[in-house]
Amino acid sequence: MQLGQYPAPSHTIAHFSDPHLLAGGKTLYGLVDTVARLGAALDLLEASTIRPDAIVFTGDLTDLGEDEAYERLDELVGPAAGRMGAQLVWVMGNHDERAPYARVLFGDDGAGGAGATAPQDRVYDIRGLRIIVLDTSVPGYHHGALESGQLEWLAAKLASPAPHGTLLAMHHPPMPMPLDPLFAVLELADQPALAEVIAGSDVRGILGGHLHYSSHSTFAGVPVSVASATCYTMALASPRLLAGVDAAQAMDIVSVYEDRIVHTTMPITDAELLSGLPPAALARAAALRPEERRELLSRKDSLSRAAEYLLAGEAADGAAGALPTGEG
Repeated sequence: MQLGQYPAPSHTIAHFSDPHLLAGGKTLYGLVDTVARLGAALDLLEASTIRPDAIVFTGDLTDLGEDEAYERLDELVGPAAGRMGAQLVWVMGNHDERAPYARVLFGDDGAGGAGATAPQDRVYDIRGLRIIVLDTSVPGYHHGALESGQLEWLAAKLASPAPHGTLLAMHHPPMPMPLDPLFAVLELADQPALAEVIAGSDVRGILGGHLHYSSHSTFAGVPVSVASATCYTMALASPRLLAGVDAAQAMDIVSVYEDRIVHTTMPITDAELLSGLPPAALARAAALRPEERRELLSRKDSLSRAAEYLLAGEAADGAAGALPTGEG
């Protein structure tokens, strides 16, 4: 349904990051129930009218890389994604461990059952939109890096463009982190090497995590968007460094258009609604001629008339021209 200048997006991606699940019902810092926080985010998305083509998790799926934590993640997210008809896209983070990540989420025990130790890079085709997952984790460390073999693999994949272009999904975002200087120690190393690979390719956007707050930048001419965390976020106004707070959790909705991508941060909250119209209001508005919609919804003196007409909802008889009269 097109009411303005733009058609509906060709693809919609739900971008989650940093759930940090723990095994055994443990809480993070003894305070944050990360399973409950992620469950609330999924409930919010599923209760909305948004139906994503894919749900991308940009790393730190677990806090300690425990098998049970990955199993709990799969049990929680898999059914919700199935009900929404969304492809699941997992990304490794610095808190994740490759062997249990690959074993539990992908059934990959590695050569001889020893467990996967290679970088967990994968490619997904979402109706012609390519999502390339890059594993920026460094075993035993929290900073990020890409091996030369990963860059060669990426270059080979990007040699053939995808019908709707490519999104890169990685945990460590290639961007400055100006509000907390200690984060710079934990950034993605040797970023110019990655820039050389993606420059001039069909990469349209980079999705990242790691920061526990929403942030946006550009890299090699490509927009970078970082989703906040579902577990806890960073208190960026605090005088303390690397300061976490159990508040302001959010996810992002990525709307892909032919010529642009829109990233919308959606807070995860159960706050009381202050205003709003019923879903039926959209059909009522669509039944009007464009000039009628503008007069009804844009004129400053017609707000009460707009509310009266749109709130009629299912009680309306469907007559497109039956607008209330009188001053607003």
